Amino acid sequence: MAQVREKTIAEKNERITFQKNEVEVDEYRNHTSSWNDYFTAWAYASTYIANEEESAVTSDERRITFHVRWCSELSKVTSNGYRILFRGDVYNILSVDLMNYQKREIRFSCRKEKR
Repeated sequence: MAQVREKTIAEKNERITFQKNEVEVDEYRNHTSSWNDYFTAWAYASTYIANEEESAVTSDERRITFHVRWCSELSKVTSNGYRILFRGDVYNILSVDLMNYQKREIRFSCRKEKR
């Protein structure tokens, strides 16, 4: 079985911001949904993967995996209700890997949001 190497602190050189979807109530009791900054961390960002779809000749579906040091705030992040901002783009979280609950690193697999 191949052992997965953890990323060193020096390799985590990209700044990412986690946002949380929250419902806000105004003075008239109207409910609105908004994205608010939740946590900012340094991460290692893996390469993009380009996929081709049948409906188009070439369609770039950008996927990326972020490797972040474990912390209690990020251990609460799920694929529902959270997203990541990276280099001005928004990424939806597809899955969260807590790396066998060793409390060393968390991996977030994401896909670029189409605007």
